[in-house]
Amino acid sequence: QSLPPLCTLCCCGVLNRILAVAFMVTLAFAVVIGNVVTLTVFVQTRQSRTPQGYLKSLAVADMMVGVLVVPFSVYTEISLMVTNAPPIWYQGGTSSSFNDLGSPWQPCMLIGPVFAGCTFVSISTIFLMTLERSVAILWPLHKDSLVTRRRTLLLILLSWAASFLLALAPLIFSSNFTLEYNECSRMCNYAPLLFEGRLPPDANILLLFPAFDFTLLGGTLAVNIVSFTSIRQYTRKRKLLSVGSLSDGGGGGGGCSHRPSFSDIKAAKTIGILTFAFTASFSPIAVFVLGNVVGYEWCNFSFVAFWILTGNSCCNVIIYSVRDHRFRKGVTLLFQREQSPPRGEKT
Repeated sequence: QSLPPLCTLCCCGVLNRILAVAFMVTLAFAVVIGNVVTLTVFVQTRQSRTPQGYLKSLAVADMMVGVLVVPFSVYTEISLMVTNAPPIWYQGGTSSSFNDLGSPWQPCMLIGPVFAGCTFVSISTIFLMTLERSVAILWPLHKDSLVTRRRTLLLILLSWAASFLLALAPLIFSSNFTLEYNECSRMCNYAPLLFEGRLPPDANILLLFPAFDFTLLGGTLAVNIVSFTSIRQYTRKRKLLSVGSLSDGGGGGGGCSHRPSFSDIKAAKTIGILTFAFTASFSPIAVFVLGNVVGYEWCNFSFVAFWILTGNSCCNVIIYSVRDHRFRKGVTLLFQREQSPPRGEKT
């Protein structure tokens, strides 16, 4: 049987619920509008139709969070305020069996894996972007032959399939888990079925989530360290060459034909910022999952942790707009309405 919802400062009270709904609606609009602009710039800007641009498909995953996950929480919270009672699926949707026709369908069985899968897609896409930039920096002459559009699209499809398979792993490999709307986090969470007040013996399966994310984050960090070390060596070599060319009267400035381009270096730094932002937003969730497996229930902390991770869905757009000049140019061309010049006037 489902336990009565926990009632703490973050969950109860009309004012708190109204503020939470206002925050969710604002976040949903920011996520959807920001990622729609990103996808539009990606489609209309020729410079973005490169392997790196295709790897920015994480905007699709971010937009799914703003279209499905957050609006469902808004709908549930408004229903709880209006009816002052949980929905039917909330009361009877604790069965982990997909074939139980007697219980109402649980919408969280869809929303929960979507949110988890989109989170895994984000970190796997950032990892692929890091690999692509490292190839451009370490082997600039072989970049076009190693990183092709076909290989990039194949890796993206594999990352999406693996991410959503991992999101369904607790339901596929165990019958002791369900998905239910949590009053504390105000999202659809994986919930272990208690046996005489105890956690099931396979509750550790939830640790697959932070293990997967931190493994990819660790790999991303390692690749970034190698790339930034190469950038630092190249920068030092370029300074030495410039000093040598000045002392020789400007005659010997060559000797660095395998150098990465300035855009590749800046893109690598941008992806490093993306990695840091995702790590900062996912770390509270990892702490919460670990505590939940041990047996702790942190109501206020769960709300903060889950919605910090959700807010990361609009951080990528902000980072792009600040760091990527091609993205800024694409946004400017998208919103700027230029009048055609008169006939005979040179453009």
